[in-house]
Amino acid sequence: MKLEETIQTRRSLFPKQMSGEMVPNGVIEKMLELANWAPTHRNTEPWRFKVYGGKAMTALLDYCKECYVKETPSHTFNSMKVEKIEQSKTQVSRIVAICMKRNDIVPEFEEIAATAMAVQNMWLYLASTEKYGGYWSTPSYAMGNHLKKYLNLEENERCLGLFYIGTIAQNQTLPKGHRGDWRNKVTMQF
Repeated sequence: MKLEETIQTRRSLFPKQMSGEMVPNGVIEKMLELANWAPTHRNTEPWRFKVYGGKAMTALLDYCKECYVKETPSHTFNSMKVEKIEQSKTQVSRIVAICMKRNDIVPEFEEIAATAMAVQNMWLYLASTEKYGGYWSTPSYAMGNHLKKYLNLEENERCLGLFYIGTIAQNQTLPKGHRGDWRNKVTMQF
């Protein structure tokens, strides 16, 4: 697949669209190697990834359910969200905790941006395989202190979400993307 096509066809692959089939370790390793080539101001390389599979992933998802239950106010609590987390155990191959290590030599937004670009590299690589995909989930509990402790993050580290990785289920057709005309979002001066 050409780069332009990969960029234009990359989509979020939600856990319910994943088959549960294991993504090979070689694919995960290549994905992480390419993530490491994201742009980084002053070479801080702030991205940190914690990969969970098998029993470790099940334990992480169980902890996520606990965090959701503990941290969600009763007026916004939705038992379907707990069920979706549980269902992920049989749909998802791996979960990557997307973390960022803060370095005071550049503004924080630059390190968040660099980490997001590393995730985009992962996403584009998975899309290029035409067999695997991912979904970046940012529930509030993932950014909370409970999960930070679970992930053993240092004081200067924070979690920016969870990246679910899986094999595209055979009955899934990823939607076509829609974007407005780029010219409506750009001002050029020469």
